Amino acid sequence: MINVMLVDDHGLVRNGIKRLLNDVDGIAVVAEAETGEQAIKQVRKQQPDVILMDISMPGIGGLEATRKISRSLPGVRIIAVTIHDDDPFPARLLEAGAVGYLTKGCEVREIIKAIRSVHSGKQYITPEVAHKLALTLVNKGEKSPIDRLTQRETQVMLMIVKGSTNKEISSKLCLSPKTTSTYRYRLFDKLGVLNDVELTRFAIRHGLIKENLSH
Repeated sequence: MINVMLVDDHGLVRNGIKRLLNDVDGIAVVAEAETGEQAIKQVRKQQPDVILMDISMPGIGGLEATRKISRSLPGVRIIAVTIHDDDPFPARLLEAGAVGYLTKGCEVREIIKAIRSVHSGKQYITPEVAHKLALTLVNKGEKSPIDRLTQRETQVMLMIVKGSTNKEISSKLCLSPKTTSTYRYRLFDKLGVLNDVELTRFAIRHGLIKENLSH
């Protein structure tokens, strides 16, 4: 039996995937979480084999949760399930420790295939994403501005554009307020923006968030 944890801030999404997976022989949903923080807390207690991890969630989000879980429990196989199929998300998630990458528009049979593949020790990336990753490697000279950012800077940026304050970012990422402010202004400098509003517009323009998340 493959024990699966679902991590998504939308209950309807979790319930829909849970109903589908619980009808599949050899797969059981044993835990759910609606934030990255909850996933980190539950993973040791529930001991899932595979985690289906949403990326765009309140708090630290799926990228940071993936990084922390992969470092502390490398045996847990994490599949990112997200609306994003463009760089830098696939590359950043694989660097953080994910072994699978699916978009939310995929069919249930592909989710099942991905779960079984990563549980057997393989990596699974949806063909569309794999193609774009391959093109990115071929066109190394055409880098996105996001490539200039470290993983931590990317995480701070995503929290800023989703409305987190310096205090909230410092608390959730265990950073001092001064360090958080340093990250903020380093982001402004690297990306050529002047304030949080311009940073949010930049994130929307590059497909890092959907426009309705900025309101």
